Amino acid sequence: MSQIITPDICDAYPEVQVLEPIFVNVGGLEAFAGPIRTVKCFEDNSLVKQAVAEPGDGAVLVVDAGGSTRCAMLGDMLAEQAAGQGWAGVVMYGCVRDVDVLAETELGIQALGAHPRKSEKRGEGQRDIPVSFAGVTMRPGQWLYADNNGILIADKALELAP
Repeated sequence: MSQIITPDICDAYPEVQVLEPIFVNVGGLEAFAGPIRTVKCFEDNSLVKQAVAEPGDGAVLVVDAGGSTRCAMLGDMLAEQAAGQGWAGVVMYGCVRDVDVLAETELGIQALGAHPRKSEKRGEGQRDIPVSFAGVTMRPGQWLYADNNGILIADKALELAP
């Protein structure tokens, strides 16, 4: 894949949507991109766990965790599983934990912040539906591009400069 530089992508493709700048880059990959798959859940990461156990095929898991800052929805074990299953990254509209390990994991991860408490496990939530946060609605199959400058959404894969 070509180098992901979101300012250059914005210049070349002014129609891309830009998420509000509320995320922190905590993963081992500073830049990542891929087709979107979604999970919507609140303080219950059961469906996140289910998703990262499946082959990622270079996709980005976009998790609408309701913006909760009361628990972590992703930690070291799930991140390592996602990396091993071929996910490109995770964008978490919520918190993560084990950030020192996440920084060493071959996975792009952006989240609102860190929280040491784990989430509930009740099996609640939805998958593969449109989710809206940070001023943008994201749908499965759209493409997400992320780096330290921000997160972009495009309706399809973009031609990037090498």
